[in-house]
Formats: sequence, structure tokens, C-alpha cells
Amino acid sequence: MDRALQIVSIIISITLIIMILLQVRGGGLGTLLGGDIGGGIARTRRGLEKTLFQITIGLAIAFLSVCILSVFFYSR
Repeated sequence: MDRALQIVSIIISITLIIMILLQVRGGGLGTLLGGDIGGGIARTRRGLEKTLFQITIGLAIAFLSVCILSVFFYSR
């Protein structure tokens, strides 16, 4: 069971990294590291950008859940 959790966490983490990098389109490295491209103006996510954002949130929750499960299985 612990081997399966390790494999699932690796797959989810790689997918999560890819999804985060896909969201940072056209911003450059400064935006990736926290730079401000819009001058403080909030934008509404639409279409594919909104879908990528929602998938990223789901993957982050799944990764956290798998990590918590692995802690419970390793502590036995």
C-alpha cells in the first residue's frame, strides 16, 4: 500500500507542476516568482484558464490528501 501511495503522490506532483506552469503563460520568469504584471488589477478567469485553475486546485487537494494518508500508513 505504501508503494502505491508513493507512486500516486509522484504522479500527482508532476501533474500539479505542469498545471501551474501552464497557468503562467506570457508572464515570464518574474511573474512566476511573484512579480506583478497587471499593476494590481484583478482579472476574471474565463474558459480554459478557469478550467486549468480549477484542475490545479483539485490536484493540490488530492496531493494533500495522499500525503496525509501516507503519514497515517507510515506511522503504523
